[in-house]
Amino acid sequence: MKSRHLGTKVRRAWRPGVIGQRPFSLRAPAKINLTLHVIGQRPDGYHDLVTRMQKLELCDRLELQVTERPGIVCRCDDPDLQSAGDNLAARAAECFLQAAASTDCCGVEIELVKRIPVAAGLGGGSSDAGAVLRALNGLLLEPFSQRELIELGCSLGADVPFFVHRATAVEATGIGEVLIETASLQGFFVLLVNPGFAVSTKTVFENYALTTKGKKSKIRGFRINERTAVSPAHLVNDLERVAVERWPVIGRIKTELLRAGAEGALMSGSGPTVFGLFAERLYTEASLTTVAERIAAEFAGTVFLTRVAAGA
Repeated sequence: MKSRHLGTKVRRAWRPGVIGQRPFSLRAPAKINLTLHVIGQRPDGYHDLVTRMQKLELCDRLELQVTERPGIVCRCDDPDLQSAGDNLAARAAECFLQAAASTDCCGVEIELVKRIPVAAGLGGGSSDAGAVLRALNGLLLEPFSQRELIELGCSLGADVPFFVHRATAVEATGIGEVLIETASLQGFFVLLVNPGFAVSTKTVFENYALTTKGKKSKIRGFRINERTAVSPAHLVNDLERVAVERWPVIGRIKTELLRAGAEGALMSGSGPTVFGLFAERLYTEASLTTVAERIAAEFAGTVFLTRVAAGA
């Protein structure tokens, strides 16, 4: 999506003491898609969606510092994300400074510690970008409204607006930029199983378009704009079947999670991570740690035991 012009902004001075101040810490949460329906393809190549998204306690951690020296410096413990061009956090900082007409008077340094797997359907890069946009907006005395900040986020990726928004759970429509706050999922542990390979969102959507040409998505199990929390019985992802056909291990992971006692299991986003919802009334963290270790050994992947995010 092309960046939209947000109007002429008056350059504002940074809040006193911000430049050169010691770095401050940010948390960038992962997300899961509890429902994902593909409504159709747009003329610009993107797809219109209806999806329910939920933030999790699993998160990346960032340290951000505003500097007098112009430019963006981003250091990451993942070597593949050291390049600013490949790092959405760095791109978000550059996008923000350009929109705020502040590229000549200051710069940003970012330290990023990754815990969320890359290209996993969990929104890690998008969350990093959203955290940076929100932090810089606060430091610059909020030159952008939340609506404008969401537009900036949309220019970086379809999931970024959700991480700009303060809500822990939303229904998103359009390509992901139209957000309605909904109730968070409650009462479940979330077991995430990543099989250890990255999946291209573009590839999954292209295959979905080929296999469903001429068909329309049927929104099943949950009404649009219903603001109550989604239950395990409502989980559905139109992209899951396409991904399972190409990577059958995704289907095997889902089957194993259900066999292990999950009340619902689903591939998140365009995959390949699969999550299982385990009722807190039936399981302890210790008992699920044993389950997680067994599944990790069976599928040679990475498993995370987490909960839904408790707040913005």
